[in-house]
Amino acid sequence: MKQQISIFDTTLRDGTQSEGISLSAEDKIKIARKLDALGVHYIEGGNPGSNSKDIEFFNRVKTLQLNAKITAFGSTRRKNSSVEQDTSLLRIVESGVPAATLVGKAWDFHVHTALQTTLEENLAMIGESIAFLKRHDMEAIYDAEHFFDGYKHNPEYALAALRSAQDAGADWIVLCDTNGGTLPGEIHDIVGAVRRELSAPIGIHTHNDCELAVANTLAAVGAGATQVQGTINGYGERCGNANLCSILPNLQIKMNYPCVTDDQLAQLTNTARYVSEIANVHMPTGQPFVGNAAFAHKGGIHVSAIMKDAKTYEHIVPELVGNKQRILVSELAGQSNIISKAQQLGLDINANNDKTRSIMNKIKELEHQGYQFEGADASLELLLREAFGETKSIFKLESFKMLVERNADQLVSEAIVKINVDGQTVYTAAEGNGPVNALDNALRKALVQFYPGIMDIHLSDYKVRVIDENDATAAKVRVLIESTDFDNTWSTVGVSSNIIEASWEALVDSIRYALLHIAKVEQTAEGQRRQLGLINH
Repeated sequence: MKQQISIFDTTLRDGTQSEGISLSAEDKIKIARKLDALGVHYIEGGNPGSNSKDIEFFNRVKTLQLNAKITAFGSTRRKNSSVEQDTSLLRIVESGVPAATLVGKAWDFHVHTALQTTLEENLAMIGESIAFLKRHDMEAIYDAEHFFDGYKHNPEYALAALRSAQDAGADWIVLCDTNGGTLPGEIHDIVGAVRRELSAPIGIHTHNDCELAVANTLAAVGAGATQVQGTINGYGERCGNANLCSILPNLQIKMNYPCVTDDQLAQLTNTARYVSEIANVHMPTGQPFVGNAAFAHKGGIHVSAIMKDAKTYEHIVPELVGNKQRILVSELAGQSNIISKAQQLGLDINANNDKTRSIMNKIKELEHQGYQFEGADASLELLLREAFGETKSIFKLESFKMLVERNADQLVSEAIVKINVDGQTVYTAAEGNGPVNALDNALRKALVQFYPGIMDIHLSDYKVRVIDENDATAAKVRVLIESTDFDNTWSTVGVSSNIIEASWEALVDSIRYALLHIAKVEQTAEGQRRQLGLINH
């Protein structure tokens, strides 16, 4: 059995340095809970001495009783001063966290240029700061900033910085590729050299400036590092940090290093998508392991092969990381794609079925009109289920109106919707941040009294594509809407020469798909309760 690898998540600190990401204290609390459920061992929450938001987080997180160690971040003491008078160190201790990470210089160039102090003073800053934490019974983690650049330039001094931390009692010595410019072979060799020089456990912290952060982290573990630092989805300054969503499955599934439990690893995709929603950053479709297209198949030859054995075109079982196989259907798809997709939905379909050929022809005709189902799985599922008579009319649109008014300096959108639900006419109006949001709000307002679960669903992305630019303003548009309930994400499509109508079509499909699956969950739960004798037969 290989040695346990400690997972150190810095999404709440280093991840927030990513351009376009800002998390409130409440956002951080939500993400911390999710990271704890994933099984990470350390959650770096921020710098308790830097801003009121981080102070609030550290005050609130104490009440959560998480399994992960909440870790504060700070720097070694200021030059030519004492640790007892260093405000940052004092606030770390006052925060009440069990562990802290202190960043300190390991590159002599930085000592002279950035700190503008002597090499000896820098070593004293490291040692005295780590010792200060240990005197307060805290776990002390030393992040050796720019270590690899420093080692390549002056290995003796870089190692001296590490020894200063180790001699002061550091629990972890973390080697940082802060500029992200080191190659995997260099990482492996240097980590190996450090392991021969030090007795303290080694961690690795890499940045992605050369698209090598994950590879560098794996190389470091292969050379003896036993703590890995990174962020969910690779968020971080410049090009980002090492992506834990790739590191975790590679370490645990490919390299057989124990990191988290199998059940926790199966929460990886859900965690990645949850964090992206809270951070309000769209996840790349092709992100390895957790992306929506990570196990998606479009080519007819590929689909035909995976129907025989998924290992033909999938390197792992998607469910190991909480993802799922997807079959994409388009005008390029062969019959195998339709059959496989229908079989996934539990529909009785085969290659010699006239209905199969009819569905294929209908899909190709719709795509000729501008629809695109490879990016709209939910609309495709509804189309297939309708063909097999497995859907019912949840509601019927009687009419809708859109009002857009310029009021002073504000543009106000209002939607008025009239629908029929089981013979009952419902008439509602709602405002929104734009016409589509207003329509969404009005439709939910009309349906929530019949289907309360609809309030857990929201739109996460909205895209418009002009299908034929030559038609100018009369051109058809394709609208793709992505929706989520945090546990699942689905996409729907609408096409029209009127953008509002196309949006409405995609929006209605999204709601119909959600309600279809809510009904399935409720039926499953009711069946389980009947089996347990909790309700009467």
